[in-house]
Amino acid sequence: MRFEIMRLDDVDGTTVDSTVVDAASVNRIVQQAAAIGQRLWIRPADTSAS
Repeated sequence: MRFEIMRLDDVDGTTVDSTVVDAASVNRIVQQAAAIGQRLWIRPADTSAS
């Protein structure tokens, strides 16, 4: 399964950037974000579009 991870602005919560990763990478990205206090929004990636 793939997930879209969006990094959010600290002030207003708007999306700063976005990436799609596999499930194995989600934990590493969340741990890195937690270490620096970064806000993330994670959702399943749309896999229907080819």
